[in-house]
Amino acid sequence: MPSPSQDNQECLQKHFSGPSMWKQLLPLPRAEGYNANIHQTMENEGSPEAVRDVKPVGSERTEVRKRQMPAAQETTGPAPGQHGAGSRGSNACCFCWCCCCSCSCLTVRNQEEQRPRRASHELRREDLPTCEESPSPTLEEVSAWAQSFDKVMLTPAGRNAFREFLRTEFSEENMLFWMACEELKKEANKTVIEEKARTIYEDYISILSPKEVSLDSRVREVINRNMGEPSQHIFDDAQLQIYTLMHRDSYPRFMNSALYKDLLQSLSEKSVEA
Repeated sequence: MPSPSQDNQECLQKHFSGPSMWKQLLPLPRAEGYNANIHQTMENEGSPEAVRDVKPVGSERTEVRKRQMPAAQETTGPAPGQHGAGSRGSNACCFCWCCCCSCSCLTVRNQEEQRPRRASHELRREDLPTCEESPSPTLEEVSAWAQSFDKVMLTPAGRNAFREFLRTEFSEENMLFWMACEELKKEANKTVIEEKARTIYEDYISILSPKEVSLDSRVREVINRNMGEPSQHIFDDAQLQIYTLMHRDSYPRFMNSALYKDLLQSLSEKSVEA
């Protein structure tokens, strides 16, 4: 293709650089706005402020839309899926992604999880056997408890006092298990032994029981093997292990507890008055 001459190049440049050319190509409203802006810019070419004030037509439409959007939001209100900070706790749904503590679905779920726990705790307290009947301990008897743990476990009064202390440490099940094993040893009927052995297993040996006692794996395996035909001595190893645990762990704290010291002091004061 032959190259245009210099005169033709100047003619084309003058034609395309003029506003009339863009006026023909653009739609009529935009062409008029563009033409007016071009003339205003050419007249105020020496003033930078005038050039800075010139805005394209598209930006004016954008500003109009921005002004209209807040007004529409104020009239229509928030969308159903949007909630303010104040209503998040009451209107939050199960699809809440923030996992905040004020989410109502989490609050309801926590309440439902706590209900069975409270109920099982209350039932467990009601199912606990009552203390053994025994006369009030004497000063000599209470003083003898400090000599050895066997002295505490020898009498019903000592077991009741020690059991009351274990209740404050949330380990009363150790004493209950030991007492249940003592009752099992007194049985001679095979049917009664099987029933009591099954009850003791479910209450204190099973891992699903809330009153499970702490036993090692060896003792548990022996009990599980013998549960097919239980005898009155099926829990002897477990009973000895719990007895040793109470002796080494709970008995020293019982001797230093306010419960034992108050009992000893009150009996001492009564003996002085007598």
